[in-house]
Formats: sequence, structure tokens, C-alpha cells
Amino acid sequence: MIRSAAMAILLATTVIAQAAEGEKFKADPAQGKALAEAICVACHGADGNSEVPDSPTINPKLAGQVEEYLYKQLSNFVPVGDKPALRDNPIMFGMAATLDEEGKRNVAAWFASQKLNPAVVQDQSRLPLGQRLWRQGDHKKGIPACAGCHGPAGAGMPAQYPRLAGQFPEYTAIQLKAFRLEERGNDPEKMMRMIAAKLSDAEIQAVSEYAASLR
Repeated sequence: MIRSAAMAILLATTVIAQAAEGEKFKADPAQGKALAEAICVACHGADGNSEVPDSPTINPKLAGQVEEYLYKQLSNFVPVGDKPALRDNPIMFGMAATLDEEGKRNVAAWFASQKLNPAVVQDQSRLPLGQRLWRQGDHKKGIPACAGCHGPAGAGMPAQYPRLAGQFPEYTAIQLKAFRLEERGNDPEKMMRMIAAKLSDAEIQAVSEYAASLR
């Protein structure tokens, strides 16, 4: 009950903050396109459909991603004051640090507006377990259904929960393992870290494959 109330407050606060920010600045996808073509194209593609050979573990697809989530990640790659970046990635720090606040919002708006070319499932045999975890979770292990936050079809919700549908399964698995090892820690209330800690390697692979299959 307490956790549900905390989540409701978190989501309400996020929506209010986004509404207020939206009144101050309206993102311009056209400006974001120019920035993406200059800064992001080599790794993520001009339209956010990363197709760099042998790199799905480090270069996720950004096309169709939740706009607010993209902006949050770009912000998290950059240190604030004397505090370290919430998301430690030297390569992305170098890219995100070149963008001002408007630039981050414009780039996020551009990629969010693009059509995703979904990834291909690598191992169909993993889908039944992945589907069960996505839709039902595992109550015995205290694992909630992924659909509760990321949506039944994996479309995500602003700004904390990304779209996972059609994402490279290799990338999703790497991120879940990073949360499990606490190498990534920009999840609110340590939510993903607590969930990932309960997932086995087989479960991580399965749910990553299932997310890739969603459309």
C-alpha cells in the first residue's frame, strides 16, 4: 500500500513537472534532426534506428522511444555541479555534454517522432518464459509484471519507463544485468535494481527476447 502510494505520488509529480516545463519550452523536432545528424548518427542512425554491425549491446534503437525518457537519459549522462553523472557512460557523456537544455529536448523530440524498425528476436524458444514474466511476473520471487510499468505492448510511460518493444534483446539484457550489479543506478527508488536482482540470467534473456517481439 505504501509503495503504491509512493508510486502514485511520483507519477503525479512527474506529470505536473513536465506540464510546467512544457509551458516554458516547446521542443522542435526539426532542430533535433539537425543535431542528431551531426552528433548521434554514427551510433544510433539519423532516425534512431541503430543498425551498426555487432553493436546492439551498446547502441540502442531510439526511434519511437518515449520523449521524456530520452530527455531524462541525456540529462543523466552529464554531471550536475560536483555530483557525478547518474548514468556513467564516457562516450555518451561526451555527446550529451555538447547539448544545452533545448538541444536535449529537441533531440529527444526528433527521435521520439521517428518510426521504429523493430529488432529481430534471436531465440524464439525463450518467448514463453518471457511472456509469462512480462504479463504476470513471478509472485513467489517478488518480481512484478513488466507490463505494469512498461505497458502491455511495451510502449512505455513518461518519463521513467522506456519503450522496450522492438528493442535489441542484447541491449535490454545488458541493461538489466547492469541494474542487477548496480552498475546502473538512475532508476527511481532503486526500482529496477531491486527487480533485476531477483532475475536469473535465463529470465533476463527471456524477458529481453519477449520485449523485442512486441509491436
